[in-house]
Amino acid sequence: MLAVGTRAFMRRVPGSVLGSAALGSTARRLYHKPARRADFKQLSRADVDFFKTVVPADTVLATAAVGGTTDAAELEGFNADWLNKYRGGSQVVLRPKTTEQVSQLLAYCNQERIAVVPQGGNTGLVGGSVAVHDEVVLSLRNLNRVRSYDDVSGVLVCDAGCVLEELDTYVGERGHVMPLDLGAKGSCHIGGNVATNAGGIRLLRYGSLHGSVLGVEAVLADGTVLDALSALRKDNTGYDLKQLFIGSEGTLGVITGVSVLTPRRPSAVNVAVLGVPSYANVQAAFARARARCGEILSAFEFWDASCMSTVLHHQGLRSPLADSYPFYVLIETSGSDKAHDDEKLGALLEELLENGVVEDGALAQDDAQIGKMWTMREGIPESLGKTGPTYKYDVSIPIPVLYDVVGEIARRLEREGLYAPGDASRPVKLVCGYGHVGDGNLHLNVVAERFEDRVTRVFEPYVYEWVASHRGSISAEHGVGLMKRDYLAYSKSPAMIDYMRRIKQVFDPNGIMNPYKVL
Repeated sequence: MLAVGTRAFMRRVPGSVLGSAALGSTARRLYHKPARRADFKQLSRADVDFFKTVVPADTVLATAAVGGTTDAAELEGFNADWLNKYRGGSQVVLRPKTTEQVSQLLAYCNQERIAVVPQGGNTGLVGGSVAVHDEVVLSLRNLNRVRSYDDVSGVLVCDAGCVLEELDTYVGERGHVMPLDLGAKGSCHIGGNVATNAGGIRLLRYGSLHGSVLGVEAVLADGTVLDALSALRKDNTGYDLKQLFIGSEGTLGVITGVSVLTPRRPSAVNVAVLGVPSYANVQAAFARARARCGEILSAFEFWDASCMSTVLHHQGLRSPLADSYPFYVLIETSGSDKAHDDEKLGALLEELLENGVVEDGALAQDDAQIGKMWTMREGIPESLGKTGPTYKYDVSIPIPVLYDVVGEIARRLEREGLYAPGDASRPVKLVCGYGHVGDGNLHLNVVAERFEDRVTRVFEPYVYEWVASHRGSISAEHGVGLMKRDYLAYSKSPAMIDYMRRIKQVFDPNGIMNPYKVL
């Protein structure tokens, strides 16, 4: 046992990390599906034949409906989103290998008014990366080269289809780290990360992609290649157009290349999991962590008791703490001087215990324990998906009221007789929350028996109204996609939405790029 103040921090973190598994359920919720635009062309064999003149025939998947020979089942992974909640009817998937091929394909589609959905790892949660109707899916998975890397500056230039985890391994071998880390890192693509302005657990330390991305290469709807792939940290020559593509969700063009500034990989990493009696104490712990460990604090995550019991059950883990608590916090520090970092974190933990801010905690003693502690947090989405079909809301809310919406939604469901804590016979099994305290980002989850309108109506659009009433954002890091398109006005003023439409018109006047999404 490692003594810290008046409590003991356990050296041992038992249990094992569960392997990967599919999220979600075969059940899908009903959602508003915009009508197919009549001006978009219905694909024909002639279109498929043209595509095969641009890219090798074996990189074109086309079903018999458009004159191809591919079994429709092969397109299943491209037509269904990660949670199997949104499903498209695309008959053609194109898998180019170069930016020039993307350019030629888009120029033709624009000329012929063929709608296109850019797709990376297809790990999104808002229906942004799958077709709504029969749009062509443009998969970037074959654009997967590292173009260059500067060991001195840490600037990485790569194709958009590179997998985030593989890039992290690549730069890690060179003493650096990718500035973002996600639970889907083994599948998601850096181009998709940039297109959705993905956040994740490193945002507290390294900031958003609006700061880390130095440049992008993007192909516009008419085939124009916009080369803004700068590797410079300073370039004050007019409008910074790359920023428009960060978070654009494929509606302005296709990101084919990315330039990213990678920080030095920390040589000393510490992780602790704490048992906390209230959300007020979670806030107090965060305030003290910033004061005590500000320069080395790299993550401050929290989750509630329902999340903890679910993740322990489905991941085959045991809690590192002796008792159960209403809330749990994971603190991570990252630095270059282990003795210095150990001293600072130890002092913080002792202070939190002595002042009653936290009631217990466990400090990881090696990389294996660090990994298991992170599984308790990163394994939550998968575990909730194994429990049942899950309504997911990714929102930004001021930290003082960050968790309040979880209780609000639970009470509304209870009043309707749809939910009672611990009663598995009700249509709703769990209402829970977890997220990134330092970023003011909550992941609200409602786990149900099935997706159905009588449940949905209780909290949509109420959850967005609640967030807007606290001047929050209806999307913190997942994007808008199809799921939140009709609710955009809860976060953007009419004037802002109008100018977003004007920008869309400039870059994509025919509206072929990822239609029905965002706007």
